[in-house]
Amino acid sequence: MGAEYITLEYWEVAASALLLVITAGLALLFEVGLARSLAWVALRMVAQLLLVGLVLKFIFAATNGWITLAAASVMVGMAMREVMRRQQRPLQGVWRWLPGSASLLFVGVLALLYTLLVVLRPEPWHAPRQLLPIFGMILGNSMTGITLGLNAITEAITRERAAIEARLLLGCSRWQAVQPFAARALRMALTPMINAMAAAGIISLPGMMTGQILAGAPPVEAVKYQLMIMFLIAGVVGLAALAAMAGTIWRLTDERHRLRPDRFVQAG
Repeated sequence: MGAEYITLEYWEVAASALLLVITAGLALLFEVGLARSLAWVALRMVAQLLLVGLVLKFIFAATNGWITLAAASVMVGMAMREVMRRQQRPLQGVWRWLPGSASLLFVGVLALLYTLLVVLRPEPWHAPRQLLPIFGMILGNSMTGITLGLNAITEAITRERAAIEARLLLGCSRWQAVQPFAARALRMALTPMINAMAAAGIISLPGMMTGQILAGAPPVEAVKYQLMIMFLIAGVVGLAALAAMAGTIWRLTDERHRLRPDRFVQAG
């Protein structure tokens, strides 16, 4: 028998914000300059989550494949937009959206279908209670990994331009010339996921596991779901970041194995 599900009143949710209010007050007192930002993002988060809660209530009740697909399309569209906006040195033209957003879309959808059709196999396969939360976790973590990887590799290409061109002059292919910097960028993209996996169960109880335990699920079952999600997300982040960086390296070099920094958006 699972534990009783605990519901929260709105005043209890508001009471949980007390520490954030104290933090904002101290930031205001010491003129840190974060009080307004904290207040704004907190209000925005409340509005977004309340809206999402109402939308999900409708989607879960409908259990309609087309409605679920529409919701997933909105999610992936917003994630692609965030990947594009977070690039510190974007590429020119349509390549500003590529390859980061394309990698996010392709790898994310492929991983979602694999999870639903092979691992979980819900009935129906497009059940929104499984599809949307899992897709959200895939997109959120992939977005972070891709952004970190892209910013790291473009920063390395800009900073180490002379070293890369020297390797090219010595006969290295474009892939060989950039490989040491790409490896470093990939490590940076995977660092948050590696840290999360290392801390799971010892320092912290991950989000999905915590949610299931609070909802009354047996701890062992919660662990199984958390392991599935962690393995899935780690693989997706690595593949998506690697694909995005490979596309960026391909675009910033040419078939004659020359570096092409002119394909960045020029500052100013």
